[in-house]
Amino acid sequence: MDDELNVTYFTFHGHVDLNKYRFLYFFIMFTVYVLILFFNVSIVCLIWIHKNLHEPMYIFIAALLINAVLYSTNIYPKLLIDFLSDKQIISYSACLFQFFVFYTLSGSESLLLSVMSYDRYVSICKPLQYPTIMRKTRVSILLVSAWSVPACHVAVTVILVTQSKTCNFTIQGIFCNYAVYGLQCVQSRALTIYGIVPLLDHIIVPLLFIIFTYTKILIIVYQSSREVRKKAAETCLPHLIVLTSFFCLCVYDITVSRMEANLSTLTHLIITLQKVLYHPLFNPLIYGLKLKAISRHLKALLCPKKKTGLTAAFKGQEFC
Repeated sequence: MDDELNVTYFTFHGHVDLNKYRFLYFFIMFTVYVLILFFNVSIVCLIWIHKNLHEPMYIFIAALLINAVLYSTNIYPKLLIDFLSDKQIISYSACLFQFFVFYTLSGSESLLLSVMSYDRYVSICKPLQYPTIMRKTRVSILLVSAWSVPACHVAVTVILVTQSKTCNFTIQGIFCNYAVYGLQCVQSRALTIYGIVPLLDHIIVPLLFIIFTYTKILIIVYQSSREVRKKAAETCLPHLIVLTSFFCLCVYDITVSRMEANLSTLTHLIITLQKVLYHPLFNPLIYGLKLKAISRHLKALLCPKKKTGLTAAFKGQEFC
């Protein structure tokens, strides 16, 4: 009993008109969470089942979508509970865990997108060497590194946070992100200095690497035939769309959450929801619709050629 009384709790102060719209918020976010799970898991299963998709490019896509499922599961269940609760609170240890998972998976997504850029670079610029360079061993090392490196960096950040005294118990948000830094009595100098390391490794270095690889790709594609340009566009365009979306949202998270930009609660909530609502739902739709190899299997699954049951009654009509 004494242990329960000694537990520190934080209150989320980022919800807007929760008492009035709690059931509407719950219904919308629950629907979105189910759709995120359905779309991401469906494409991962297609990649797992079909052997012609057992290539590095599709393996990296599957890893990115699995990352999105874990990322969403870290936030949505707690968020749904908060919508139906009288008090939106979280324990100190649970908040640090959510913080750890949130930024580990955000860093992993950045590194996975960098790895995918490297894969496209080798495929287009060094096609004859591709099977030798992108072997199973190298693919496995890249995947493990994409998850382990951010986890180690964020773990150090969490340790530094626990060593600082907490004076503020109100989080200006709807989940535990960099707003946790604002809860400390005195900003830790070690934490401020170390905060540059994940910023470099998770954002700046991957972004520069992606710019480098795509510059090389553009040069090669520009000098190639029309057929090569078309093929490169088909595989690179979905990746570029996802890249642009992800890094724009990362810039927001750093400038607003870390630098405490002066925004209204409603504006902060709307932009925050973009990263947890729009992005995990956006990725599978882009890859599922824009990549022909995946879209063909989706069409075959949703619209089988053999008409049975109800479809037989509409023989001769085209639905897909």
